[in-house]
Amino acid sequence: MTHILAIDQGTTSSRAIIFDADMKIIASAQEEFPQHFPDSGWVEHDPGDLWSTTAGTCRAVIEKANLGPDDIAAIGITNQRETVVAWDKSTGQPIHNAIVWQDRRTAEYCRELREAGHDTMITAKTGLLADPYFSGTKLKWILDHVDGARARAQAGELLFGTVDSFLIWKLTGGAAHVTDATNAARTSLYDIHKGRWSTSICALFDIPMAMLPEVRDCAADFGTTRPDLFGRPIPILGVAGDQQAATIGQACFEPGMLKSTYGTGCFALLNTGDTAVASQNRLLTTIAYQFDGKPTYALEGSIFVAGAVVQWLRDGLKIIRDAAETQPLAENADPNQNVVLVPAFVGLGAPYWNAECRGAVFGLTRNSGPEEYAKAALESVGYQTRDLLEAMQADWQGTGARATLRVDGGMSASDWAMQFLSDIIAAPVDRPQVLETTALGVAWLAGQRAGIYPDKAGFAKNWALEQQFTPQMNDADRATKYDAWKRAVDATLRF
Repeated sequence: MTHILAIDQGTTSSRAIIFDADMKIIASAQEEFPQHFPDSGWVEHDPGDLWSTTAGTCRAVIEKANLGPDDIAAIGITNQRETVVAWDKSTGQPIHNAIVWQDRRTAEYCRELREAGHDTMITAKTGLLADPYFSGTKLKWILDHVDGARARAQAGELLFGTVDSFLIWKLTGGAAHVTDATNAARTSLYDIHKGRWSTSICALFDIPMAMLPEVRDCAADFGTTRPDLFGRPIPILGVAGDQQAATIGQACFEPGMLKSTYGTGCFALLNTGDTAVASQNRLLTTIAYQFDGKPTYALEGSIFVAGAVVQWLRDGLKIIRDAAETQPLAENADPNQNVVLVPAFVGLGAPYWNAECRGAVFGLTRNSGPEEYAKAALESVGYQTRDLLEAMQADWQGTGARATLRVDGGMSASDWAMQFLSDIIAAPVDRPQVLETTALGVAWLAGQRAGIYPDKAGFAKNWALEQQFTPQMNDADRATKYDAWKRAVDATLRF
């Protein structure tokens, strides 16, 4: 048993990846599933799709790797965070579609919470904001709107979970109703300081606490799979929400270490050690990981649009056919033009947290064309990242002014974008050899728990650099460009 099966259940697809004894990927399988938009701002998944694509890709990747069940030592799970499922305790049947992290249906309730002053208590206990992004108000909505749901929940007939909990329940045949500390920390129901579900917040949301899963370390015993699924019971030994899993996969184990994942959006996490830093700049205080009952905290900033801005160039403006075309366009842009794109297509995330503003373009001339748009799109990701890092530096003095940023995710493959990122933040940017850091993170959690992977120090030592980008831009140009960005954001917020 020298292989680890990593499940990466994401927002648009489920993936299964097998790592060998040297933590190298030997096979992967992926399957997309439908997105459901029943109303404006609403986003749902069929929980059956989450389960069927997860189980299907797991079986497919084992076959693809030409392995048998006896070759798999353990399973690690990483998942889209904040998405919620409520299901029948006896049958395992969901009572409603999963409400996805992107869903905004509880915006009015969150506004009422803020107006009533409850947001201060929520932030103090959970490190989060009173925002529809998080799980708690989504669960309240299900209990309020599904016939008989609240009475059934109070009678102990229903269970709640983020996607990891639901998958573990299905994998174990209902034997385990558990989650890990990183996923619990994203629900807005979990006191990250006391390490337990908050009775006061559950009372505020009218959520019966019997619905909630048991919270465990990231590397722990989460149960074993049903024998019929893969041919024998396989232990589930590692769980972490996707951005925390990427932090682990990047070996950001020391206070002050930074990682930023560039997918559809961007999520930057700063390890703050055993100190839960209360942000004064609208960042989130969260749990980076938890071992041996001891949490390590992080400051987190979320950018709503990163890779999605390249999708907009392709699908909206139709000036590219493939994401790879963006870089050569940017390289050929007119250096005398300073077109600034604020990609607030769905509002702006941290540190602005303005869901109402929309995107804008500044500095257009008669000569502005696809090249300038491509350059502005890639630059917008660097500017937004600098916004996050400056907020982190203001919140926590342990953040070095030139701390190295470790990057991953699809957009990090662009040399041009990563060089501009290094230029605009005035700090080195390290891109690792393994860009699948999310899956790697939970594979390591499960593998070291199973005794086949090294400890934390050994794993960190094995982290391998593919390329480092260092600042090439002079201070004057950097200041001029970032000032233009700040003025563009200010105008966008005031429009």
